[in-house]
Amino acid sequence: MVLLIEKLNKIYSKLENHHPHPHPHPQHQSEVLLASLEAFKSDVSNFINQLRLNLKPGTGILSLTWVQQCFELLCFTNKAFAKLAVDIDYHMREWKAKTIEEYLNSSLSLLDLLNSVTSSLSHLRQARLLLSHALSVVGSSSSPASGIERLKDFKFKTLNKDFKQQEGKEADKERTSSDKEWVVYQALMEVKRIEFWVCSVLMAALSGDAKPYLEMRKSAGMLSSTSLVNLDNRVYEIIVEKGFVLREVEELKEGADGLAASAAAKGSSNTAVEEMQRRLKGFEELLDSFRKGVDRLFSEVLTGRNELLHSIRYTKH
Repeated sequence: MVLLIEKLNKIYSKLENHHPHPHPHPQHQSEVLLASLEAFKSDVSNFINQLRLNLKPGTGILSLTWVQQCFELLCFTNKAFAKLAVDIDYHMREWKAKTIEEYLNSSLSLLDLLNSVTSSLSHLRQARLLLSHALSVVGSSSSPASGIERLKDFKFKTLNKDFKQQEGKEADKERTSSDKEWVVYQALMEVKRIEFWVCSVLMAALSGDAKPYLEMRKSAGMLSSTSLVNLDNRVYEIIVEKGFVLREVEELKEGADGLAASAAAKGSSNTAVEEMQRRLKGFEELLDSFRKGVDRLFSEVLTGRNELLHSIRYTKH
């Protein structure tokens, strides 16, 4: 996000040098700032609303595909924030200490959360490998019984990690909507809330454990936008009220149980084993795509932090 802001700021500065504009009237500037902040909120809300629409009523289950779309909300929100900073012409070198501190703290928290998401994906990948091995044993004429027992005992691991939000500082009450710092800080806090909510859903969905999500919900004032509240209500219904596992995980578990029962009764079927292997291959591709997206965002956030820290040191000298 920081790199994107810096790149856009450079382009913006070049355009300003070629086409200088007079300073706007304070009232007009206030309207422009408010409009930019509202545009940021509207863009993010539209993305959230689409996520809610993709959770069709009555399904009562989350898919890995939807969870990956939920992750994309993190990337979209960070880009929207960068666009806001450029739209109001508020360079990072002008940020006040409080905003810089909040950005550094929240980005560090996001890095830790992304590590947890990566860990959950790794657990799913390991479970997939174990299931694939069990299928290969079932398909072997030498020891199918061993494979059958492994299929019966197969299960996905849950995540054991405390998940608590670090509260950010409240925006100063005396700041007005004409203050660029105030606008950026408001947007930054919204980004932080969304990041925390998304990561709690990701870890709950990927681990099959509702604890991370429920701990997030204990945070007072966590959800500020109507669109996020509406989406959260749907997610709560699926994760907490109905109990859940990912659709793809449920299908693999049911397939493994069915194959184990069938193989124990009348011997293994090559066709059934091949079908399960095909499902596992598709599951692996989804996990790989998801992992690449998480790694990419992690790299962007880490690079952005380093760039900001470098600019702070450079400014001090």
